[in-house]
Amino acid sequence: MSDSETPITAPEDVQMQREAERLEEPVREAAALATKLGLEPYPVNYWIVDYDEMNELIAYGGFQQRYPHWRWGMQYDRQQKQGQFLGGKAFEIVNNDNPAHAFLQISNSLADQKAVITHVEAHSDFFSNNEWFGMFSKDPDAAARLARHGETIREYMQDPEIERAEVEKWIDHILCLEDNIDQHQPFQPLSGDEEVPEVDPEEVVDQLGDLELSEEVRQQVFDEEWLEAQREDEDTTSFPAEPEHDILAFLRQHGMRYDPDAGKAQEMEDWQKEILEILRAEAYYFAPQKMTKVMNEGWASYWESLMMADENFAAADEFVTYADHMSKVLGSGGLNPYSLGLQLWKFVENTANRRHVVEELLCVDGITWRNFHDTLDFQHVLELLEPADLVSSVDPENLDSIDPDDPRIDAEALEAAQNGEIDLEKYPWKIFTYEGMAERHYSLTKPANLGFLNRISMEELERISRYMFDDSKYDSIEEALSEIDYTVGWDRMREIRESHNDVTFLDEFLTQEFVDEHNYFTYEYMQSSGDYRATSTDYRDVKKKLMLQFTNFGKPTIVVSDGNYRNRNELLLEHQYNGVALDLEQAKNTLERVFELWGRPVALRTIEKRYDEHDIEVARRRDSEPEPEETGLEIRFDGREFTEHDVEWSKVSHLAATDIDYDTKPEEWLA
Repeated sequence: MSDSETPITAPEDVQMQREAERLEEPVREAAALATKLGLEPYPVNYWIVDYDEMNELIAYGGFQQRYPHWRWGMQYDRQQKQGQFLGGKAFEIVNNDNPAHAFLQISNSLADQKAVITHVEAHSDFFSNNEWFGMFSKDPDAAARLARHGETIREYMQDPEIERAEVEKWIDHILCLEDNIDQHQPFQPLSGDEEVPEVDPEEVVDQLGDLELSEEVRQQVFDEEWLEAQREDEDTTSFPAEPEHDILAFLRQHGMRYDPDAGKAQEMEDWQKEILEILRAEAYYFAPQKMTKVMNEGWASYWESLMMADENFAAADEFVTYADHMSKVLGSGGLNPYSLGLQLWKFVENTANRRHVVEELLCVDGITWRNFHDTLDFQHVLELLEPADLVSSVDPENLDSIDPDDPRIDAEALEAAQNGEIDLEKYPWKIFTYEGMAERHYSLTKPANLGFLNRISMEELERISRYMFDDSKYDSIEEALSEIDYTVGWDRMREIRESHNDVTFLDEFLTQEFVDEHNYFTYEYMQSSGDYRATSTDYRDVKKKLMLQFTNFGKPTIVVSDGNYRNRNELLLEHQYNGVALDLEQAKNTLERVFELWGRPVALRTIEKRYDEHDIEVARRRDSEPEPEETGLEIRFDGREFTEHDVEWSKVSHLAATDIDYDTKPEEWLA
């Protein structure tokens, strides 16, 4: 535990020191409890900060030092107004680092501080073990690296030969593309020595002009037909060979800056190249946080809830405050990653535990997938699955009766408790091993999940039994469940935590059963009525809608298709269309930024939905929806004006989605 690094006045310093001392025990015990539960977090350094410092940290993305830019002030102002006028409160922020750093607001109640600490320990476990974080965030001291980035950019801004406004403008251009990286590949720094594989035909024309040749000689040696062929030869090699998702890397390697004084592209200045690479590196660092928002927040909420409520980490006089604040977090509107993630993790745990129990029950002589529901007394099964008295409750007066060799018991902790060195009234979990904790918190016997076992479908029962060969292993249900493995659910959760991101998590575990249990549905904008209507409760539709929010961070997927488009070194970008048309005004604004980083004309191909007014009117009378026509569209910006023209379908058909029909969402879903 440490107080804030920020200089503070003496009264605040005393107050923060007292808060640090008050939280020493919760910090220590939360880390110990997390280990008992099988979590393996990075070490966490906790810092006490005040209200303004917390808002600054949130604005800076969880770090104390970032590069100078107006965006941080805007985010600080937004966070401050949210707290003042919307009732929002920042309880904590933790960054992905080893060790991790978490910041606790001094004005929090003890209940809130404990909730934050348990939440942070789970986040740190996720940072430490998720492979996507390992792919993008291998730097053991991210805070120091981001501070170095900030200092480098600050020095450029203070350089008398570089205008600060130009640096800020350059950063603005890059930030418009910060999500246009290849999120499925590890970060590879660029050396800056990459060669551009083509020659600009426009430069050939310029060089001819520089030679000051007479018009007669120029026409004899280099006629206009030849020059035009250099510009438009369709057989000229284009690059890249495959669509490039990392647009920032492509611009860093092959881009130029547009010089308005010269009226043409020029080589980037060294400071421009370095800043582009710095911001690209930071985009990769923050990518896994965006890619795992649902998983990570759900994971932290799951273990926080278990520790605070099920293990009584929140004392009796703190629980109501904790429960009230937790319900507000989980009940907030829009696409709530805390709620969705927590629901999915609980579903994963219940599903894994149920499958294990069902596999054992199907090995009982006489029980088959066909008679499963008719034969079993599920109430009796749940009674057999109830955790043993040994782990469900701890009596400090009867510790001598506990067998220290029981795999559910931590023998060393038991001896310490017998010697009075552990307060079991406050921390009963200390005498259990991971196996004991898993049985103590077994999900299928919790009141909220009592119907989960018998809800298994006939299709699932058939799938499970299809690969079973010893269907008469046990003579009775009691025998089958006598040695059930209570760790199966948690083990499965940890496996998933290691390898998945939000898109794969939703794709694999959002099932029809999950959708029905939590009443999820889709809704669409109706062209005929001009409003939104519920359209489907099919899990495939719900999954597609949700996955739209997380594929490519919920942003349109744009790739570099050709860096020598039309044989003029123009840049051709393509929108990998998923059924949602681009906002063309935003697309044009972005193309203006890309032009500044490419230095030459840029074009964007996409697919546009068009509705015929007559078809809309007919659909309105029939209370149906009109079918849109999907057409190819190319937008081009040459530095002065935009031009648009339709593109024949054969040139954009590869961009169209196949069986995915994402549609627009109300604004709050896109916030």
